[in-house]
Amino acid sequence: MTQKDVEDMFSRFGRIINSRVLVDQTTGLSRGVAFIRFDKRSEAEEAITNFNGHKPPGSSEPITVKFAANPNQNKNVALLSQLCHSPARRFGGPVHHQAQRFRSAENQELPPPCSWQRAARVPLLSGLHITSGTPQFGNPWFSPMGVDHMSGLSGVNVPGNASSGWCIFIYNLGQDADEGILWQMFGPFGAVTNVKVIRDFNTNKCKGFGFVTMTNYEEAAMAIASLNGYRLGDKILQVSFKTNKSHK
Repeated sequence: MTQKDVEDMFSRFGRIINSRVLVDQTTGLSRGVAFIRFDKRSEAEEAITNFNGHKPPGSSEPITVKFAANPNQNKNVALLSQLCHSPARRFGGPVHHQAQRFRSAENQELPPPCSWQRAARVPLLSGLHITSGTPQFGNPWFSPMGVDHMSGLSGVNVPGNASSGWCIFIYNLGQDADEGILWQMFGPFGAVTNVKVIRDFNTNKCKGFGFVTMTNYEEAAMAIASLNGYRLGDKILQVSFKTNKSHK
């Protein structure tokens, strides 16, 4: 399925903010995993009700449709808690300001334990994770994006400001960092079009940095102000707009 196929299939349930179909970086073929972010939680719920376990035309197996990042899952609770309470986390003001944009009667029924969770809740609860059959890789969410033989950023085309969006540079990631954690970190702040963790060709371990591309400047700036300087595991991240001098 292409991204257009997925959007055509799900658009009848409501306004789609953004979508993503994960593809193999070598073959260009779909990995059988997609993400859709709806404008409203109710739209996402209706899509789940109608399509979870449904077999699309041309598919040999039914698809699984569920919320992409249920805050009740231990993994996500731990992530949100870490973002809220990390001693290295800074710029609390902008996060609180961002939170006001998502206030509604529906959301106030579930008071969050911290302002970051309030800001994150709407995107998390309205995002769908869609899988078709058995994923072609170990992690059912993401697979390492292959990086050709390179040193530093040689051959990586990720401009800070291009027609495709605003590129954010994330430095000091741990060796086990993957694309999944970047999607979960930056997705709550706005539309993310691409994530990339730069890996060592021989070990497939993260080389300590990665990139996230967001479509909207204000959302990208908010993500940077909110996430720069917080601790992820035993690492304190440096988050900034990507420049030509980024990690050369």
